Amino acid sequence: MTRYDSTDGEAAADRLLIVEYEQVKEEQRARIGFRDNLLYATLASMAAIITFSLQGHGRPELLLLLPPASTLLGWAYLVNDEKISAIGRYVREDLGPRLGTRAAPGRPPVFGWERAHRDDGRRVSRKRLQLAADLLLFAVAPIAALTVYWTSEPVRAVLLAVSVAEVALVAVLAVQIVLYADLRRP
Repeated sequence: MTRYDSTDGEAAADRLLIVEYEQVKEEQRARIGFRDNLLYATLASMAAIITFSLQGHGRPELLLLLPPASTLLGWAYLVNDEKISAIGRYVREDLGPRLGTRAAPGRPPVFGWERAHRDDGRRVSRKRLQLAADLLLFAVAPIAALTVYWTSEPVRAVLLAVSVAEVALVAVLAVQIVLYADLRRP
């Protein structure tokens, strides 16, 4: 008969918490890489669309492809950015404190970096600049493309209706980007 020792159970629970931490941090790293690559994908798709619209005699109606492309990529960027933040919040507010209660009294907080990097005095200004960059890429650029299309001749009624719907699509994304910007102090 095997005797169960409570310290074995506690050590196993501690190991499980550490494994969980490693897994969520790995997911966070993967999402950061994917999110950052979405910026490059957005820029590349915009460059391709603009290039195709300017080739030959110019086809400004092709600029109508830019808002849906940037909105789809922007939504994927936003979702991944939110999950990255959610993982950090989970480690700071749930996993870290649970593991911290198991550590020896008087020790520094577990996963201190998860809080320390948010305490930087310039964090809010960096977040504001990031918000401006996100809006520039995912909202201003598509609206600029629509403006170029609207000022080209001739503008067909059906494509004008499509472009107005695209404005609404870009506006929805822009509002979501602002709502998820996390500009509050830690």
